[in-house]
Amino acid sequence: MSRRLSPSDVEHVAQLARLALTADEVEQLAEQLTVILDHAQDVAALDLEGVPPTAHPLPLTNVLRPDDVRPSLDRDEVLAQAPSTEDHRFRVPRILGEAP
Repeated sequence: MSRRLSPSDVEHVAQLARLALTADEVEQLAEQLTVILDHAQDVAALDLEGVPPTAHPLPLTNVLRPDDVRPSLDRDEVLAQAPSTEDHRFRVPRILGEAP
């Protein structure tokens, strides 16, 4: 079991993080952070010999479809339906005065 964090420890960390804490918050955080650090100490004490590192506890699979090339619409046919074109592209109004 680790030692309990003191209010001065919490105040020091709060100062580093530029947090303004009330005395009640300092006391509450001292208790909560002590519990968190105790748990981290329990995890660090586990024997992980032979346990491979993992990025996720469950196997992940890509749920997206494969990116296969498929026939698409004819460019000239699509541009023929646009209200305005320029150099075989859609012509749109300028935004915020940017050059075309």
